[in-house]
Amino acid sequence: MKALQDLDIFIKTAESGSLTATARQLGLTPAATSAALKRLEAELQCQLFVRSTRSLRLTPQGEQFLGSARQALELLDGAREALHSGNQVLRGTLQLSMPSDLGRNVILPWLDEFMARHPEVAIRAQLSDRLADVYRQPVDLAIRYGEPPDSGMIALPLYPANRRVLCASPAYLARHGTPVHPGELTGHNCLCYMLGDSFHDRWWFAEGDRTLTVNVRGNRQADDGDVVRRWALAGLGIAYKSGLDVAADLACGRLVALCPAWQGDPAPLNMMCASRRLLSPAVQALREFLAQRLAEHVAQAQPA
Repeated sequence: MKALQDLDIFIKTAESGSLTATARQLGLTPAATSAALKRLEAELQCQLFVRSTRSLRLTPQGEQFLGSARQALELLDGAREALHSGNQVLRGTLQLSMPSDLGRNVILPWLDEFMARHPEVAIRAQLSDRLADVYRQPVDLAIRYGEPPDSGMIALPLYPANRRVLCASPAYLARHGTPVHPGELTGHNCLCYMLGDSFHDRWWFAEGDRTLTVNVRGNRQADDGDVVRRWALAGLGIAYKSGLDVAADLACGRLVALCPAWQGDPAPLNMMCASRRLLSPAVQALREFLAQRLAEHVAQAQPA
């Protein structure tokens, strides 16, 4: 239905601020995208965008229409899903962004299993610790730690109970000793993580009602969580990692959890998207599948 496609193009262009980005995301030409917007403006008899050679922004009428357009497509998507609720064949392309360490070492094998169960589903995976811009980049879903920075985003819980864990390899501890209190970290080589301009050298801990923040130092920093974990496994320092990232390493003794009386920073894992209309049956099935696998992943890592 061309009218519905025109609405979709309008919404994506409003979110991205770029005809070229919308065309790339939908597999269209910029000319076809521009024609769809002109067709919609002619139907509504009003201008939706102010265009220049370098920018594209909504008019007041466009801003007013955007909310109604989103609601309309969400209602239609809901009706479509209701009609096909009895159909168990999942299909479609899921454009998915994931953290480097968790995505590469934990989630990717599960995606293979999910696709084997649902051969009509295709995956486009983006592995990066930078939070993908689901409005401007060709990404439908972003698996990320913490709450979404944009209150307008939808966050679907995958593993809410996750926390950061202080850990090191047995080889490092044999050479440098085992800290029993977070305050002792100032005498150790700490492997720090950085993201953009943020340098994570203040590590937070809690014991009951008490909290403690420790300023740490080390001779290695990386903007990739997988690199930090590899350094820890190589015995090069102490890491402060997501429990999901290091669960298997802790279970088999490659890493040792330190200061167990103190809890690390909460790091809930969510699947984030820009709109509820993106919650297709395939997305909902993937979310349920990953939540189950993550719970099993943690349970298997617990000591018997």
